[in-house]
Amino acid sequence: MTAGTVLAWGLLLLSAAAALGLSILLGGLARVFARAPRLAALPQADERVQPPQGSLTVVVPAYNEAANIAACLSSLLASAPPCSHWRVLLVDDGSSDDTVTIGRQASAQALNEADASAERFAVLDAGPRPAGERWVGKTWPCSRAMEEVNSDWVLFVDADVRLQPTALRRALGQAVAEQADLLSLAPRLSCGCLAEWMVQPIMVSLLGLGFPIEAANDPASAVAFAAGPFMLFRRSAYEAIGGHRALAGEVVEDLALARRIKDTGHRLRYLLGLDAAELRMYANFPALWEGWTKNWLLGLGGNVPAALGAAAVVPLMFSGPWLLAPAAAIAALALPAERMLLLVALVLAVLGIGLQLALRLWMRWQFALPLRHWWLMGAGGLVVAGIGPTSVWRTLTGRGWTWKGRPLV
Repeated sequence: MTAGTVLAWGLLLLSAAAALGLSILLGGLARVFARAPRLAALPQADERVQPPQGSLTVVVPAYNEAANIAACLSSLLASAPPCSHWRVLLVDDGSSDDTVTIGRQASAQALNEADASAERFAVLDAGPRPAGERWVGKTWPCSRAMEEVNSDWVLFVDADVRLQPTALRRALGQAVAEQADLLSLAPRLSCGCLAEWMVQPIMVSLLGLGFPIEAANDPASAVAFAAGPFMLFRRSAYEAIGGHRALAGEVVEDLALARRIKDTGHRLRYLLGLDAAELRMYANFPALWEGWTKNWLLGLGGNVPAALGAAAVVPLMFSGPWLLAPAAAIAALALPAERMLLLVALVLAVLGIGLQLALRLWMRWQFALPLRHWWLMGAGGLVVAGIGPTSVWRTLTGRGWTWKGRPLV
């Protein structure tokens, strides 16, 4: 077998593998989301009636969220009343920027003069973390918040979330109706910077397939998943599982909380809330790199081979077709004896690019994610190829393993 033949077969097999992987991904996502439960719409009549009896505290943990906090609080405080007694609690986790000042200003603007600001909105200083104890991420501010919460329900919302006016009422109403102990919403993804357009659509598709929503809602299934940006707990269930305090050292605390809810026999509901909540995760490439290298290995259960394997498969699927198509075309011109094999490889590589476009078209239909920059997923695959091994290294060694500059070890 000549070197040209080996090259031709190699390009053919890689192109076929990329197209097959994308086909499986797209088909799997379509199947999963066709059966996925969604946040129920609010009947128009309910918008005009008095909110149901009950109490809710919306907790917003924040650390250096000056760029996000105003929009988040404004959307929360503009909500239709979800119940008879509710309030928003901003918990500052030692911010060094103007998070608190901007938060107070935004709340003052959002609240009507008829509202009692002290009752509807408050700020809590989480204070320093206990010496000698390991608290990571938002586990400390969330735990501190619960010392001030006595409502029937508590909702943890990240500062980079924006809610539609009826989101709270819809979520609380469905949680009550379905006797949920934890109701979490998968928000609609919003991308801004080029780094997000490269990576986030890939990550969303992997999460959608890796954590099937139908299985997460099945009490008989061991699959447990929740989206940290929107987690609504029945307070009694939250306290029964120990809350964030029992998971102080958990980096991916949303998955850990979901597992505890299921493991203790409580009811988990994980729903698509694409028309109710919107999430913008990262403002730039450094933030995206820090965030995904923090979560990649742990999101795959700490399985190093799985983390490295996934980081190898992703660039094959998403970057491969863009690299293989020109390689096959050039080789076909240079190697006439293997031209047929190389033309088949070229067709399969172009098919892979077409499947990426089909995936983004599906995301536009399903998630309202614009088609903008869809071709950047080709570069995104290379970024993910770096995220995987970097995450393994940082998680296992603790070197450079940070979130918002804070060490996680």
